[in-house]
Amino acid sequence: MVNRKAMKNFLATNLYGLTAEEYSRGRSNIETVKLMLDAGIRVIQYREKSKTIRQMYGECQLIRQMTQVAGASFIVNDHVDLALLVEADGVHIGQDDLPPEKVRRLIGPELVLGLSTHSPKQAQQAAALGDTVDYIGVGPIFFTKTKKDVCHPVGLEYLDYVVGNIRLPLVAIGGIKESNAALVKQHGARMVALVSEIVGAADIPEKVKALRHLLT
Repeated sequence: MVNRKAMKNFLATNLYGLTAEEYSRGRSNIETVKLMLDAGIRVIQYREKSKTIRQMYGECQLIRQMTQVAGASFIVNDHVDLALLVEADGVHIGQDDLPPEKVRRLIGPELVLGLSTHSPKQAQQAAALGDTVDYIGVGPIFFTKTKKDVCHPVGLEYLDYVVGNIRLPLVAIGGIKESNAALVKQHGARMVALVSEIVGAADIPEKVKALRHLLT
């Protein structure tokens, strides 16, 4: 794997934060990101489906500034153009987005590239791309409502496969809660992504503290 600067946060932390304003108890994405950063989360992905591109650009500009001050990595979901315009640290794409090798050509050698995978075949394909993909998302592990176009849960069996057979860093995602985070860790996930469990918490710093206790 290429030693991209922003990967240091991926390799040194166990929580991956995502925005999800719909589940944030009335808080804006900016307010929620501030709380996550204050709680010590050092990888933030901006994922937004319902706003205009201009609105997303404005939010990404602010989050880029906030993550720089906090020393956190900022990843933009899907939108390569936004990531480049705001000088984010990377992009995360799905199986139906542009091919990873084409995205790598657009973003250059320094930005982090993450790819969602849902099966052993997809994980193998990501690994076969060599230095193109820096990490893979593995999931959804459990049923989730925070992503509307997601496939059926792949279960812990797929996580077991990736841990045992794929050398790329992974982020386990999908339906992970405080109640099952320790189980996901037991199956080999060093880093987990939680959406509604964090952004929807009444007290985000306390929720992050509890999760870190389970994952450490």
